[in-house]
Amino acid sequence: MTRWIMMLILCGVILVGCGEKTYPPREIISETDVCKVCNMSIVHNEYAGQIVLKNGDYEIFDDVGCLLDYLELNGENEVGAAYIKNKADNEWIDVYKAIYVYNKNYWTPMNYGVIAFATKDEAQVWMNDEGAGQLLAYHDLLTLNWGIHE
Repeated sequence: MTRWIMMLILCGVILVGCGEKTYPPREIISETDVCKVCNMSIVHNEYAGQIVLKNGDYEIFDDVGCLLDYLELNGENEVGAAYIKNKADNEWIDVYKAIYVYNKNYWTPMNYGVIAFATKDEAQVWMNDEGAGQLLAYHDLLTLNWGIHE
């Protein structure tokens, strides 16, 4: 009987180890983090983005436009997760699930004019307060005419 209990415990440990790997975001370190694409310091943390690679490395970006440039050049094969800051509360949100607002006149660190939100309601509040904007999903960003970044 003891042998069966030990086998069950061993199987449980093995199954827990086989769970889906998570790729949590990390905090930005303004003193040392620089954008992977443009090499600018991450001064405006509230616009920052990051990609967690499957090997555990982090790639940091100062603007969602730089993050998308990186994905376009490198593909998504090695990406474990990707995050952008929510303009409404400065928390990390999933790049692929975020709601975006674009206006070429919105200020962002690299002048892409795209701001991320966790919900459509948050985005709508921003547009009501700041002026016109265009609501977008992640897939819309892939074909967006970025204004000065054409």
